Amino acid sequence: MTDIIYQYVEEEEQRQKEMIGLIPSENHMSSDVAKVLSSSLSSKYAEGYADRRYYEGNQIIDKIEKEAIARLKELFGVPYVNVQPHSGTPANSIIQFAIMEPGETLLGLQLGAGGHLTHGHPRVTFSGKFFNAVQFGLDAEARIDFDQMRALALEHKPKVIMAGTTSYPFTLDFARFREIADEVGAWLVADISHITGLVIGEQHPSPVPHVDVIMSTTHKTFRGPRGAMILVTERGLERDPKLGANINKAVIPGMQGGPHNASVAGIAIAARLAAEPAFKVYARNVCENAVVLADTLTAADVKLVGGGTENHLMVVDLTTHSDGLGTQVAYALDVAGIYANRNAIPNEPVSPFYPSGLRIGTPLVTTRGMGQSEMKRIGEWIASVVRHVRADTLPEDRKERSAFLKAFKERVRSDATLLAMQEEVRAMSVEFPLFAV
Repeated sequence: MTDIIYQYVEEEEQRQKEMIGLIPSENHMSSDVAKVLSSSLSSKYAEGYADRRYYEGNQIIDKIEKEAIARLKELFGVPYVNVQPHSGTPANSIIQFAIMEPGETLLGLQLGAGGHLTHGHPRVTFSGKFFNAVQFGLDAEARIDFDQMRALALEHKPKVIMAGTTSYPFTLDFARFREIADEVGAWLVADISHITGLVIGEQHPSPVPHVDVIMSTTHKTFRGPRGAMILVTERGLERDPKLGANINKAVIPGMQGGPHNASVAGIAIAARLAAEPAFKVYARNVCENAVVLADTLTAADVKLVGGGTENHLMVVDLTTHSDGLGTQVAYALDVAGIYANRNAIPNEPVSPFYPSGLRIGTPLVTTRGMGQSEMKRIGEWIASVVRHVRADTLPEDRKERSAFLKAFKERVRSDATLLAMQEEVRAMSVEFPLFAV
């Protein structure tokens, strides 16, 4: 008897082939990376570190982890790497656990301004509950407000400053972050999960000369398996030679048990691929595609936060039509064959649960081999969907919103205009493999 799960896996692969994925935090791994994820590596427990495991039989696992670390050290030019974190959220928590004591101050970018939950979002996450979370925002041009950040740093004297984003479409000025961190004696941690591939591909300035610690997931622009890595720079180890050892302890026994060996092997393979010349071409194409997509949307009167993009993503601001339109547009796009994600905008007028924006990016479509002509078509499709559903305004009465969205979704699932577009999208999408470059 064939397990229905296998059928679901096939259905998901077909969905990805037939649809256009614009979620900036999603990408597709190479077959080389995928090959090791279903290997016997997942059957082995490897709690601890190479040559210091709590279980026997890890001679080969040790070689794999050492190789992954060596490749990343060379790729980034750093003296310390840990590849065991299971994903980005625990990795940020591990860094904070290693450097901070409960109640100390953590300074990070507001979630609504493009930051991440783990950068100190108050009361919700580990970082917001166990530390004194202070948050800075954006200026009138939707850029990081360094004047506000500096004032908050001088007032609150943070132990750690997080320099990183999750829905911020512009270049990060790591040197400016460093200046402020030095003024108050703070540790500077860069979360480059979204831009790792752009840093490696020389499309974004590197944080390595400026920060103490770097965290990155491995499945976004890096195109590896789902996982994370923590890097410590020369600057970080000069400040505290024990920092690497403290991070090791924070991983295990502090926050995790055994590593996911198959993911570690996949990270090693992704690091090799990222060191090849073709990866720089990929990173450049990601950014060029993003600019064309942004320009196409702007030309179609679709407003973007900050007016455009300087990296791989952009945030659509739908408030020119109505507040709280993000869910409706995201769902209608999905029906039309394009999947993105609803997203809060800076100074969100409704709430993160009923946001007024849409976050879109080009890493996945670029991996599939799509270029600037496809970006223009995608931008035109998005603009058409926005126009098609812009009258579906979210009710002001909160009690009416759930029923409204339920009825909206039921209606658009059979919308003739969206279903016709779905056929157009499918016809283009199936021409591109899931991993082309």
